[in-house]
Amino acid sequence: MSDIRVRIAPSPTGPLHIGTARTALFNYLFARHTGGTFILRLEDTDVARSSIAYEKDILDGLHWLGLTWDEGPDVAGGPDRGPFAPYRQMQRLSSYAEAAAQLLAEDKAYPCYCTPDELEAERRRQEAAHLPPRYSGRCATLTPAQRAAFEAEGRRPALRFRVTPGVVAFDDIVRGHVEIDASALGGDLVIVRADGTPLYHFTVVVDDAAMLISHVIRGEDHLSNTPKHILLFRALGYPEPAFAHLPLILNPDRTKMSKRKSQTAISDYMAEGFVPEAMVNYLALLGWSTGTEEEVLSLAELVERFELERVNKAGAVFDRERLEWLNGQWIRRLPPAELVDRLRPFLEADLVAGRIERMPSDDEIAALVPLVQERLPVLGAIADLVGFLFVESVPLDPALLVPKRWDAATALAGLRAARDTIAANGEIAFDHGGLEAALRGLAQTRGWKAGDLFMAIRVALTGRTATPPLFESMVALGYRRTLERLERAAAVLEQSTAPAAS
Repeated sequence: MSDIRVRIAPSPTGPLHIGTARTALFNYLFARHTGGTFILRLEDTDVARSSIAYEKDILDGLHWLGLTWDEGPDVAGGPDRGPFAPYRQMQRLSSYAEAAAQLLAEDKAYPCYCTPDELEAERRRQEAAHLPPRYSGRCATLTPAQRAAFEAEGRRPALRFRVTPGVVAFDDIVRGHVEIDASALGGDLVIVRADGTPLYHFTVVVDDAAMLISHVIRGEDHLSNTPKHILLFRALGYPEPAFAHLPLILNPDRTKMSKRKSQTAISDYMAEGFVPEAMVNYLALLGWSTGTEEEVLSLAELVERFELERVNKAGAVFDRERLEWLNGQWIRRLPPAELVDRLRPFLEADLVAGRIERMPSDDEIAALVPLVQERLPVLGAIADLVGFLFVESVPLDPALLVPKRWDAATALAGLRAARDTIAANGEIAFDHGGLEAALRGLAQTRGWKAGDLFMAIRVALTGRTATPPLFESMVALGYRRTLERLERAAAVLEQSTAPAAS
């Protein structure tokens, strides 16, 4: 094992987000590539918004992606494992209190008695004067007597960290040399609320130091926070980790990815039927380059090739079409038996939702694998492709039964002739070769284009214009049901074109 230690520290105040998943993946890849340690820590000090349900969503999502961690909780609400437990911040309050007491004793922090109303009034004055929001420092030099007077009023102080003036410089592995003037940080920083709960900027520094984090790999939106953290590391006498800020994930319009414009929860992609191999593959390519033309890479291959120095600075646009393409590539790579296992839950969900009327057996699903494996963009599309096999009848739109180059009378004649041709050939000739020869012969005899006849038959049997190959679909449907559906489609079309009774 190397001395490299990295962490992912999500807050259980919402579901696992695409951005958090990408950050977790990059930390995982870096740790595994270097022989380091990957840690999961839960930043749950926002008690009002944190929940065990969100914690479960995050942990389950990371497990689904295949990102195993070396230290931290394995299941929601479960015990921690690792030498620096606990790995939930609300169970680490004593360590924050100790660090806060150190800063207070060294006059690197001070009690702030400003009320929310006073701070809001100050912010409004600055806004009216077109000044950036900044704490004035009104409590920074209070005398003991002044503090006692505030205490007598019943005011409970927050704790503010004294931000040292000057330029904070650091070398970011992705961004290069960065310099930010402390004057841009908004003044002295609240690190402990008046109710005693510590804030993110404080807890993250205390925890990273306690857990010997060597590299902080996180999103670019944290870049402006880094000077605050560096100043806290220095004030507490902690060694500073290396920093690497990953490029933002962008919507197609190049705005920052948000749930208002994009689907951001990993659980939503799981529910649609994206496979973890594809999601990991795609997330790795959001802001990182292999240096080759290769795009389809397994998690093991990504670990072997990953280097932080190859992470891009520019924002990475989230392209759902590319993700679907990669998902299709990975579905095609699955062994048939495994594809059956992965399709089964989606068919069970389709049964519950009423999209199919009976659950196919594993043997039936396996027989369909050759028809669907090359055509599935997501596993959840299985009912769209073959759901017609597992219902008694399909809804029919008379307009769809009439191919573009045909009129209703021709379509009706085509459906009836197809039914009679199949029946005349009998069940013994009901296979791919026999069906294709008979129906192509019918089209040629009648002077029809085969594609038009086949489209009318396809809609009659499936209710849809896009399905797996027609003749394989007919064989899967079976001789009897094929004849019944052709008869029903002809009746529906005839009824739709019959003149209304006077």
